Amino acid sequence: MADTAQAAAVPDWVLKFMDAIDTLEFGEGFAPLTEDTDMFFGTAHLQGVEAIKAFFVKIDEPLVITHEVLEFWTAGDGVRLLRGEATMARKSEPDQVVRAPFTHIFYLDREEPVRVRTIRITAGPLRTDTVM
Repeated sequence: MADTAQAAAVPDWVLKFMDAIDTLEFGEGFAPLTEDTDMFFGTAHLQGVEAIKAFFVKIDEPLVITHEVLEFWTAGDGVRLLRGEATMARKSEPDQVVRAPFTHIFYLDREEPVRVRTIRITAGPLRTDTVM
């Protein structure tokens, strides 16, 4: 039997995760990640919460960035999908703002407390030379 994705309210843990990426203050926002969490971002594959944190520091530290979740769905068996848009600018050129769509797919090991097994992220299209 095939599962169907259902629109849902954005859970607090997702909003905290997005805020952690924006502020690079990981605390509570990264609590659902473990040393076993895999993250795929484009062609990058990282494993473990510390490697994932370091990745976001590397790509987001030079930016002023805000992630907005536009849609969120549950898709059964611990699969959560979101679509959003990031607004970003280099800290050195704050007036040159770029908006980029993104999609995250979270595969959860458990719901309470939330533990993320895998995150798959796609971002863009965008002109990366504008912000990087």
